[in-house]
Amino acid sequence: MKKLIQSLFYTSIILMFSGVTLFAGNPDRQGEAGATELLMNPWARSAGLHSMTASMVGGVEAMRINPAGIGRIPGSQAMFGHASYLHPADINMNALGLSLQMGDQGALGISLMTVDFGDLDVTTTNQPEGTGATFSPTYFNIGLGYSHMFDNNISVGFLVRGVNQSITDVSAFGIGFDAGIQYVTGPQDNFKFGIALRNVGSPMQFRGEGLSFRAPNPEDDFSFELRFNQRSATYELPSLLHIGVSYDLLLGFGDRHRITPVANFTAHSFSRDDLGAGIEYSFAEMIMIRGGYKYEMGAGSALEDKGVYTGIAAGVSFLLNWGEDESTGLVIDYAFRDSNPFNGTHNISVGFNF
Repeated sequence: MKKLIQSLFYTSIILMFSGVTLFAGNPDRQGEAGATELLMNPWARSAGLHSMTASMVGGVEAMRINPAGIGRIPGSQAMFGHASYLHPADINMNALGLSLQMGDQGALGISLMTVDFGDLDVTTTNQPEGTGATFSPTYFNIGLGYSHMFDNNISVGFLVRGVNQSITDVSAFGIGFDAGIQYVTGPQDNFKFGIALRNVGSPMQFRGEGLSFRAPNPEDDFSFELRFNQRSATYELPSLLHIGVSYDLLLGFGDRHRITPVANFTAHSFSRDDLGAGIEYSFAEMIMIRGGYKYEMGAGSALEDKGVYTGIAAGVSFLLNWGEDESTGLVIDYAFRDSNPFNGTHNISVGFNF
């Protein structure tokens, strides 16, 4: 009973911070949020389930889904992730992450992610076909998180993230916060529940030399010009709330076979909510196959009414042990997510458990 009360207490804290609007998708505000790269997932394992892993995610990937899971792995982890976003749009995601166990109950994590758009042509009103010059936007964010485990059943995590966007001579910076809990129970820790609030933080605004221009002196004094600064509009971070559940079915001699169905609901502040489910099969925690389906609630049947990620996602993972401890070794993950439009997103991650 004490553990249940603790779980409900931490859940209520998350829900209080989430605000009322998070529980009813807000399609009328679509396009008003910025820094949407915070919705992109560079990690392959969770991407293979459409990021519907708030209840079971652990290690480095937890810093993108639910920071309560940073310490939910037996040891520490370093990971690199790469994704070809909306192939063949020539947009790539790259990410690095590290999670470190801090004693028996705490874990610290740091992650960084960049989005590479390649070289884009500079166009002007007078030269709409291009000036011959190119530019490359820079999207970069870095997060620092901490999770703490209570009685091995309840874990709570928090993360602060710096978000930077820059285009030639203009840039914007903001701070975002994530918070979450995970609750594990059952005879073999089979049942898992997770809730995470993400991307709550300061508004962002572009500033810089690119928003200034010279103009004649309005007082008819032509001996000098004046510099004027244009003010850009502010925009919010794409806040959302994950609620997920999963259950491990352990089968076979020594429970070497695991089948885990998962379900997840995500409430968005600036778009429609989505609902999905998936399943993961594991053999001895060394070979894992997974797949999921996500549905955008309230979307029309027309193609243009649907979000980027609706439909099928699938992935596979391999753990290559390098010692007697089965939890240590090299991890290789791959995932594919169907997308609208283009030909989907391919993710690959390589990690080291130690």
